[in-house]
Amino acid sequence: MVGGGRAVLAAGALLLLAGAAPAADTRAVTDSAGRRAEVPARVERVYAAGGPASIFLYTLAPEKMLGWNRPLSAEERVFVPARFAELPTLGRLTGRGNTANVEVVLAARPDLVFDYGALTATYRSLADRTQQQIGVPYLLFDGGLSAIPATYTRVGDLLGVGGRGRELGRYAERLLAETDRRVARVPAAQRPRVYYARGPKGLETAAGGSINVESLERLGARNVAEMPGGLATVSPEQVLGWDPEIIIAIDPAFVGSVRADPLWKNVRAVRDGRVYLVPQAPFPWVDFPPSVNRLIGLKWLGRIFYPEQFPEDLRQETRAFYTLFYHQAPTEAQLDTLLAGVERSRP
Repeated sequence: MVGGGRAVLAAGALLLLAGAAPAADTRAVTDSAGRRAEVPARVERVYAAGGPASIFLYTLAPEKMLGWNRPLSAEERVFVPARFAELPTLGRLTGRGNTANVEVVLAARPDLVFDYGALTATYRSLADRTQQQIGVPYLLFDGGLSAIPATYTRVGDLLGVGGRGRELGRYAERLLAETDRRVARVPAAQRPRVYYARGPKGLETAAGGSINVESLERLGARNVAEMPGGLATVSPEQVLGWDPEIIIAIDPAFVGSVRADPLWKNVRAVRDGRVYLVPQAPFPWVDFPPSVNRLIGLKWLGRIFYPEQFPEDLRQETRAFYTLFYHQAPTEAQLDTLLAGVERSRP
């Protein structure tokens, strides 16, 4: 009877272990929006929901990426190791004109859908809806500049690359702290009035508080676009009335034509030759999309706004950032291209 009792206990223990086994294959994770999801214990296949998420994931764990949200251009591909540049284009679930659908996501067989950016009700609702539709955990993490160090640590642990996450997080933490210290030394009256120009005509901009101009505001720039909301279209007359000292632009067509455009010739920044094209490859340094690509942009903007406070070798800083975050050191010719805007446009 004793032996029989032991057998029953042993069988019961096995049943308990068998019943507990599936739970051991998952873990509960809470994202930056306070949403809770059951995530595989080992995450190997990650679908990036949009452009910011794609860049973040590429810097942290490119081997876990299932693909890009859009095809990389020839100019961008040369900055990315071939094995990653050749990943397929899967479309995006977020942003204007999202191009992915449920079938595309399911066909990629992700362990996780990863989103990174604003934590608005719109994005939370999208995350909930998509997760319900596809039956795959969908996590949304804070894309703000200040959150970058902590997000690298959290997502690094989530994806099983904790050491890499902490390394990138420490870099971001040092950079943000040093940027804040330097900007604090500049009196408010000496901080530049800046217009942020998007699009080939330079007439799309972003209001204060938008994630699209977060880098400029981190540098203490006074955004001249005094209007509510995020992105908006403005008129040349509005820009002339604002009369910015500096224009930061992301479209090469605009920068190439603005000096000869009679609509812009009387704007102070154009008259003074202070129109700067944001370095573009492999991802623009200020926005479009607003992800961790903005970190190196802080160095670039600092040099433009306050050269005395940011005197270090920008070429060396760029080489180090690209090597660490983008997995490939740029060539000297590539550095020439990236930094030409500052070298040629400084007054």
